[in-house]
Amino acid sequence: MVDLNRHSRHVLLPQVGAEGQAKISKARILCVGAGGLGSPVIQYLAAAGIGHLTIIDDDRVEISNLQRQVIHGKSEIGILKAESAKRFVYKLDPSVSVDAITERLDESNAENLFRGHDIIIDGTDNIPTRYLIDDTCKIIGLPWVYGSVYRFEGQVSVFNYKGGPCYSDLFPEAPPPELVPSCSEAGVLGVLPGFIGCMQVNEALKIILEIGEPLSGKLLVYDALNSTQRILKFGEIPNKQIEESKPPHTEQMFQQIDSATAIAKMKQGWSPTFIDVRSEQENNEAKISKAVYLCPHTEVANSLEKVPKNSDVLVHCRSGMRSQIAIMHLIQAGYDGANLYNLSDGIIGWAGVDPEGIIYG
Repeated sequence: MVDLNRHSRHVLLPQVGAEGQAKISKARILCVGAGGLGSPVIQYLAAAGIGHLTIIDDDRVEISNLQRQVIHGKSEIGILKAESAKRFVYKLDPSVSVDAITERLDESNAENLFRGHDIIIDGTDNIPTRYLIDDTCKIIGLPWVYGSVYRFEGQVSVFNYKGGPCYSDLFPEAPPPELVPSCSEAGVLGVLPGFIGCMQVNEALKIILEIGEPLSGKLLVYDALNSTQRILKFGEIPNKQIEESKPPHTEQMFQQIDSATAIAKMKQGWSPTFIDVRSEQENNEAKISKAVYLCPHTEVANSLEKVPKNSDVLVHCRSGMRSQIAIMHLIQAGYDGANLYNLSDGIIGWAGVDPEGIIYG
């Protein structure tokens, strides 16, 4: 039953109306995580009048969470986040059905938990979990909405929408978990998860209502420092085989290479243009002696004159994730992915193989 008074501002929209609000009230969404991204996702899904919400999180609320995880308060410190989130939803709109799952999502339970939902929303900061979400959604046939935050940057995309591209098409190779810093290690601007989480809800509502153009095959990259955003397009890897719990690593848009292999190739005469796309502050703190600082990865499109088009280019960041985004900027600018190499383990991996090749300060 749609509460027309509560959701009158939706009903007034010609693209939504009473029929669209009825679709929202029947939709079943599962959110993986009730933290920085999960908080605005849960808040705005509940406010929108979503029919059923499943929240998965085995973590507990800590004082450091309150800077950005806005559905939790000081009185919830020590409480399981999924239970705290469920309380929040009931206070906001008791008509929303909520299941709080206080166990960790893993290979043994993902498929059973996902079934019966219309959309999965990623509120994690865990790359292996994202590959698990991706593989499970591919097997079941569910779309999922991706969100990620790192310091001052956020990303949003929609995967497996009507059989469209998947997470593993965008990121064919995952860096080792120990090379990818979490918010607790790298920090994050408190307001940024709010921006990105709201964008994720926007994508979910577009899918439910079948309006607009979801970010399928597109990666939205938001830069909070400069208040700018870019949309990068990507496609599906052809002839890809999905294996449970294993991201496919077949044909790629560009080349992946780890530090040990890159160093060995350089000793044999390989001389790519080696560029650093971290922040200027990171470069000032530590740099690979063989690399040249270009610009932050979000600004690569403005520095194309410094990147040769007809020879090999090796791109690095801290751990191999931001450099992939930089390479996508280059591909969109007409560069051949066959000549573009992502240093998959970043400067951290390089330091482990060639510590003398790192210049500090």
